[in-house]
Amino acid sequence: MFKMISSPHTHSGKLTARVMFWVIFAMIPAIVLQVYYFGFGVLIQSALAISFALLLELAVTRLRKRPMLSYISDFSVILTALILAVAIPSYAPYWIILIGTFCAVILGKHVYGGLGQNPFNPAMVGYVVLLVSFPLQMTTWMPPIALLSEPPTFNDAVLLIFSGLTSDGFSLHQLTSSIDGITQATPLDTARTFYSTLCSDCNADVAFYDLVKLPIFMQNSWDVAQGWWQVNVAFFIGGLFLILKKVIHWQIPVAMLGSFALLSLFTELFGDSAQLSVPAQLVSGAMMFGAFFIATDPVTASITPRGKLVFGALVGSLLYLIRFYGNYPDGVAFAILLSNICVPLIDHYTRPRVAGHRR
Repeated sequence: MFKMISSPHTHSGKLTARVMFWVIFAMIPAIVLQVYYFGFGVLIQSALAISFALLLELAVTRLRKRPMLSYISDFSVILTALILAVAIPSYAPYWIILIGTFCAVILGKHVYGGLGQNPFNPAMVGYVVLLVSFPLQMTTWMPPIALLSEPPTFNDAVLLIFSGLTSDGFSLHQLTSSIDGITQATPLDTARTFYSTLCSDCNADVAFYDLVKLPIFMQNSWDVAQGWWQVNVAFFIGGLFLILKKVIHWQIPVAMLGSFALLSLFTELFGDSAQLSVPAQLVSGAMMFGAFFIATDPVTASITPRGKLVFGALVGSLLYLIRFYGNYPDGVAFAILLSNICVPLIDHYTRPRVAGHRR
């Protein structure tokens, strides 16, 4: 008997391993910037996540009696672990990244049958489990190391992650207590708290008003939160590289960023919501990371040309609702996971018309 396979039957020549490799390569500039601003914790978390993910992949493939080498060599589990490691705080306890990696690889990927069968982005599954289960650890971010009187060395970073104390006996809280400023979970959370206060109290601190402004668009605040937008720009450049290499398609990032920008602009012009400006929103949080590296996952995103536009617009719209009216200041992970649920429906109604068939 002949094996029935749906069209098209031509092969693009893009191997899974090659696609994953280019995505990892495109993330390197942003990771370098994160290391520059937040220290070696990013590299340690990445090493932990990748090592544990490979061990889990080997164990599961052995239990499922699948060829282990083919599963490991496609780099998919490495990319999943790297995305999760970049998304969590750099100096979170070691067990945070281990739990998140376990949830990503096992609950987000293999319980559905492995790569190509999972309906949700595995890295975002692990991230959301961590964010909901351990909100304190997931919202305790180290300020830029340039602001610290004693920036942690590589050895101190290892000790902070595994024991919670540096070689001199300082905790993460003690290292940051000498900074003369206000810290929150993220700059987005800081901005939301401030603008809410500003709307209710006209005597709010004007100096703090300058703090939350976007440096590249506002004067007298160039040195404030540079890493915030520079990391996003690095992800944007990496995303453009992936589009030029035809690793990802332009529809999802453009639709996601465009829909979010339009809704944010409408709110800024006609609404009463206290938020950052539209340009500031676009280069804050995980906006560019989510648009180019997470939402474009070929397994969990829409596969039709029109469906990609619908999917991207849905992610941007949900992200707008969560950021402006929800309890989470960023919300990229939740917007992507909720949109993943709608992918089968989107693909069903956006299928290209077969040649020779009437509508």
